[in-house]
Amino acid sequence: MTRSGAAGWVLAGLLLAAAARGQTPPHTPATAMPAPRAVWNWEAPSYAMVESPQMADESFAFLQRKRIGIVYLYADAFDRRNLIRQQPQRYREFIRAAHAHGIQVYALLGSWYLHSERYVLPRHQRKAVAMLQRVLDYNAAAAPDARFDGVNYDIEPHLLDAWEDATRPRLLRGFLDMSAAMMEAKRRSGQTLPVGPAMPFWWDGIELEWHGTRKPVSEHVIDLTDYVALMDYRNHADGRDSILSHAEDELAYADKVGKRVVIGLEFNPGEPAKLSFHGMDEAAFEREAGKVEVALSRRPAFAGFVFHHYVGYRRFVGQPVPGLAAGNPP
Repeated sequence: MTRSGAAGWVLAGLLLAAAARGQTPPHTPATAMPAPRAVWNWEAPSYAMVESPQMADESFAFLQRKRIGIVYLYADAFDRRNLIRQQPQRYREFIRAAHAHGIQVYALLGSWYLHSERYVLPRHQRKAVAMLQRVLDYNAAAAPDARFDGVNYDIEPHLLDAWEDATRPRLLRGFLDMSAAMMEAKRRSGQTLPVGPAMPFWWDGIELEWHGTRKPVSEHVIDLTDYVALMDYRNHADGRDSILSHAEDELAYADKVGKRVVIGLEFNPGEPAKLSFHGMDEAAFEREAGKVEVALSRRPAFAGFVFHHYVGYRRFVGQPVPGLAAGNPP
């Protein structure tokens, strides 16, 4: 781990924490410091890491080699267990070790296993608040060096069978109502850790009236939360239909209101091919990421990258996760 890399990760965390406290992040001029990098880490590999110190140590070494300073670690129920509630000491041990390696840990909430896309429906919204409350309760009981540094929730209403033109406004309002309830739970806790969602880039093209104000859904979300992880799934930096073009509206609005945007990139197989860096080599990816970094280096809202996802990114760089069965879900 280089000193400049570690400094970049710490700066990103401080800026997000400042935003969570309602402070406007200062403008930081372009420097040689690389943009922070994070990675989403889903159910099976997250549980494997918190249950196995050997897997945790191997993951820290990999993350350091690849200059990834923040891991979004799954922290909810999986495979008929809920380790953050039943065995919180495992999370405490993992987070302490991650911090000792200069790596921040965000609690990742929402999953295919729980069908958490349903949490936008009124009858299920209490489940979204409850999953965040478990993280808040965990942090309140943990020593400072064992606390989560932030929260990222991935709840996507467009995955519901009911998603169609006629129902889309209702489901998106449900997402906003759910997010508001989650942020209220954070406020009541008195904690300042940044909380934000994974958000599709195309929500900036949907206007919605919510609480008497009509604006793009993306702007409502940015207003509500501390930061957003923008699912900006394209494999080229500039031009039409690119990473930069799809992030521009969110970055411009976040610049205006003093919030932060993390650019999410995809590494798993998908169709059409433009969605993912899968099939390209690592050097090609780094060239495109470098273009984005240069273009956004003076943007106050730009908070680096987050990769989807740990297992897929490791496969992409030719370093698959040891000991994780090929049949396990990501």
